[in-house]
Amino acid sequence: QVQLVESGGGLVQAGGSLRLSCAASGLTFDSYTTGWFRQAPGKEREFVAAVNWSGGNTNYADSVKGRFTMSRDNAKITVYLQMNSLKPEDTAVYYCAAGRGWYGLGSMTRTYDYWGQGTQVTVSS
Repeated sequence: QVQLVESGGGLVQAGGSLRLSCAASGLTFDSYTTGWFRQAPGKEREFVAAVNWSGGNTNYADSVKGRFTMSRDNAKITVYLQMNSLKPEDTAVYYCAAGRGWYGLGSMTRTYDYWGQGTQVTVSS
């Protein structure tokens, strides 16, 4: 059974860094698109970043471009989101997702078949 589990969230000061992890069971990321989304209180879920590992394509939202970077481990069972220069507006629950599409360069939710439970990121001033 496919399962995705996020970890690494927490409280950090503005300008600091966090590294989120998405651990997979039942799949490897060599054949899947992986995406990150976030949802702040009272806001809709928004796209953060995505990588199509098979094709080597990447896509980052303008709000995080140059600050956030996706990567994966050598075994291709864990995906990471390195978040630098964090801002209070980055505060949200962050979700990882996996699928076999590349709709809207990974920004559309129809890309994804599997979702994690989310991890809280809080950035203080």
